[in-house]
Amino acid sequence: MPLLSEQPARVGRFSRAERLVHRGTAALMGLCVASAACLYLPPLAELVGRRHLVVTVHEWSGLLTVVPFLLGLASRAFRADLERLNRFGPHDRAWLRAALRRDRSPRRPAGKFNAGQKVYAGWLGGAVLVMLGTGLLMWFTGLAPLVWRSGATFVHDWLALTLGVVLAGHIAKALADPEARRGMRTGSVEREWAEREHPLWRHGG
Repeated sequence: MPLLSEQPARVGRFSRAERLVHRGTAALMGLCVASAACLYLPPLAELVGRRHLVVTVHEWSGLLTVVPFLLGLASRAFRADLERLNRFGPHDRAWLRAALRRDRSPRRPAGKFNAGQKVYAGWLGGAVLVMLGTGLLMWFTGLAPLVWRSGATFVHDWLALTLGVVLAGHIAKALADPEARRGMRTGSVEREWAEREHPLWRHGG
């Protein structure tokens, strides 16, 4: 929503539906990553045991990861933010150039979502689809010949490692910005933060 001068010190950023989508997706991805770690890291595998149960948890948490997103499509606010995330304009390219130059200017051009968030969202969406597809090939062994399943296992394992690193970076960025976390937790942010971090948001960006 645009930032208007008559609004109070805090402004709405995320609807209840959007926050529920984020929490549901985070919980399922966290469960998926944790179960994967228990499957691939010997110390954790020995500590947890019950490999068959861990495999089942991993398979179903991975399969269900897309469900919060699909349910969120019923929300107009969620669909509007998806449209924002899919738009990449000149100000986004300027934001990326500034980020690559490590320019710490307090007012990089950004709408409701900055270019880094848009790149992250696009990459994450693609990664989840690839993980889902390769995971299904590994789960249902009759879907494809052995060579396909071997390739799927290779892609799944290495993309999982990359995904873990990217998610760790996402969490680190969130921990470094308490107001951004508050916005996702409560749905509103301080006007000063919004005008500093997302100065073009007031223009509907």
